[in-house]
Amino acid sequence: MINKILEMNTDLQIQNKKLELIQWLSTIEDLSFLEKISDLISRERKKNWSDEISDAEKQSIEKGIAQANEGKLNPHSKAREIYGKRP
Repeated sequence: MINKILEMNTDLQIQNKKLELIQWLSTIEDLSFLEKISDLISRERKKNWSDEISDAEKQSIEKGIAQANEGKLNPHSKAREIYGKRP
């Protein structure tokens, strides 16, 4: 219950921050500043998620791909059997 309340509070904070930024951005008249913001957004979008994970995570993904390529897959029902339902 507490986790749900904290999650809702965080979601509300995120939405409020977005609205603040939208309102602030709508008041800016400096084209060069707006272009800098646009460049920042473009750079963020181009980031590759794989550059931000650890070597251990990359190795784990590569291992999983190799196992899949070798046909060593388990159906979802088997995973549910092993790990059960997650809350």
